[in-house]
Amino acid sequence: MRTPKIFVTVDIVLLRQNISGGEVLLIQRKNEPFRESWALPGGFVDENEDLADAARRELAEETGINVRHLDQLKTFGKPHRDPRGHTVSVAYLYVVTDEKLAAQAGDDAADAQWFSVNQLPQLAFDHDEIISYALTKR
Repeated sequence: MRTPKIFVTVDIVLLRQNISGGEVLLIQRKNEPFRESWALPGGFVDENEDLADAARRELAEETGINVRHLDQLKTFGKPHRDPRGHTVSVAYLYVVTDEKLAAQAGDDAADAQWFSVNQLPQLAFDHDEIISYALTKR
């Protein structure tokens, strides 16, 4: 029997409420695939790493933001969602209460910015689908 080669990633949706309906934190990718495109903070789960720990680690590495708890939102696993191979992503949600919370790009993020949920840029992977789903759960 052949063992399938499937990768596991985490993606983090940080939502911040405001008068215009809300904002989501995005990072600009430094690396391929989707180099220079906007995406949710996230990345690969390390071997022997807990999913929630991976989500908190990736968020801190890419944005400088540390949180204690993230709510698991949904798992996204359509084949071909990532050009590097079959990748299953566990998405997490965090609703930000500090309207002045700032992010600082780090690790493999070239930039980190808050975007209005009503005016999102073109997004990498299936991150538009993940954000749309998160908006139904806030």
